[in-house]
Amino acid sequence: MVKGATLSDGLQKAIEYALAKLPIPKVMTYQLKDGWSSVNFVRPAHKLVALHGAEVVPVSVLGLRAGRETQGHRFEAKNPVVSIKDADSYAQQLESEGAVIPGFEARRAEIEKQLQAAAAKEGLQPIEDQALLDEVTALVERPNVLTCQFEKEFLDVPQECLILTMKANQKYFPLLDAAGKLTNKFLVVSNISPADASAVIGGNERVVRPRLADAKFFFDQDRKKSLMDRIPGLAKVVYHNKLGTQGERIERVAALARAIGAKLDGENLANQADRAAVLAKADLLTDMVGEFPELQGIMGRYYALHDGEPADIADAIEDHYKPRFAGDELPRNSVGVCVALADKLQTLADMFGIGQLPTGDKDPFALRRHALGLVRMLIERDLSLDLPWLFHAVKLADAKVVEQLSGFIYERLAGSLREQGYSALEVDAVVSLRPQRLGDIPKRLAAVRAFAALPEAASLAAANKRVGNILKKVGADVAARVDAALLKEDAERALSDALNAVKPQADAAFERGDYTASLQTLAALKAPVDAFFDHVMVNTEDAALRQNRLGLLAILHQAMNRVADLSKLSA
Repeated sequence: MVKGATLSDGLQKAIEYALAKLPIPKVMTYQLKDGWSSVNFVRPAHKLVALHGAEVVPVSVLGLRAGRETQGHRFEAKNPVVSIKDADSYAQQLESEGAVIPGFEARRAEIEKQLQAAAAKEGLQPIEDQALLDEVTALVERPNVLTCQFEKEFLDVPQECLILTMKANQKYFPLLDAAGKLTNKFLVVSNISPADASAVIGGNERVVRPRLADAKFFFDQDRKKSLMDRIPGLAKVVYHNKLGTQGERIERVAALARAIGAKLDGENLANQADRAAVLAKADLLTDMVGEFPELQGIMGRYYALHDGEPADIADAIEDHYKPRFAGDELPRNSVGVCVALADKLQTLADMFGIGQLPTGDKDPFALRRHALGLVRMLIERDLSLDLPWLFHAVKLADAKVVEQLSGFIYERLAGSLREQGYSALEVDAVVSLRPQRLGDIPKRLAAVRAFAALPEAASLAAANKRVGNILKKVGADVAARVDAALLKEDAERALSDALNAVKPQADAAFERGDYTASLQTLAALKAPVDAFFDHVMVNTEDAALRQNRLGLLAILHQAMNRVADLSKLSA
């Protein structure tokens, strides 16, 4: 029996626990009113309200004792102190007397409504950024959206730069036209609502101007030096103390990108992939990327076009980071795919090679994201590349590392497929065979789903599981061959005849990539398989008969498990 706790004791513990769990990377120390005591917290706390109905709950934290008094908006509250009558009237009193919207969701909805209204008035649309909207919602109490503008000359700078500096540094919402192109107008979420907002608007316009001027300066300065001229500088940038410099890494990535390009489409693609890979990281040494690391690749594309590089190579420089997150688009052309594959695979091979594997929720080199990107490109582009070839091309020779990396990729693949709506049984049936060419995966899954709908599927899946268990118990590898002279029982002769008829058809369909037809053909085996297990004893005392029957089952096992491990469909 658990002893009960008073409300005040329970709440006291809950508050202390909640404060301890707050993700505050750095606290500040401030003095309390007594002039002697100090408190560590993210910002000075001035009031503590704790009410149960109309009664104050006597708790204390951060040097404050609970009461019913709080403060509203610093400038626009009707009363400097708001005395809360009871818990239910908290929100209403803060809004009416304190001139603030206390609820986060209500405040967020109000900001979103005002943003849309202000943008519509200009015939424009605010940039969509949920994280920025959340951040601004947490910064203001009484939102008031205002429209501002900057000089059009700044629009000569790539819009990604301007958008990022306005969002990251100023928390502004840039306005886009119907085509998604940046305009010289932006929205500010003010925390005050003066009768004349011109001073607020003018102040924000003055503040943003130096930021945009810096972006323009960086852009102009960076273009004075070509990407190719920046390449030697990468030899001075350490990539990893066990893996050398960025310059050395780029040489490895370029060689791999060239090999992938040659494999996919010959010498021309190989040359383009090589060139794009060599230039892909050069923008890391530019002022713009130094100021805004989020623009790596994006600025490389702009600078490559300025240098006169072909559009396909410029696009590949930006796209080789893709997909950057779940749901992100893939590289737009084959050159970008080659470099993106090479970049991600080289990172995986390098990190696994030195034992830097992700552990728990720690993945400092984003290896899970790299593996998912690799999987997505191989599958969604249906690339004629298999994993053994890729591991050979990246010069991954250590068998243990190959096995670790292979397992890691298949784990990411299985998780991704389940998120896409495939059942755990379907995914396990296909992925457990570890198909070497991932581009086949969707067709294999479709074939398994079609097979599972057949009336014969459950029986065949159960039989396949039984066959697998029998062969596993034997221990040694069983040769998949049959001596027709040793087929004594009618049921085993019938199964052998059925396999002789069905297996070539199933194998032919498999070889031409028609996995659905390959599995559908196996349905004809249900009756002879059932009859075999009903009338034939596999583990007979006669060694020759036993080995022959095991060989027959080995042939059956091979026939049934080329597309997927059908035993996984057996509940």
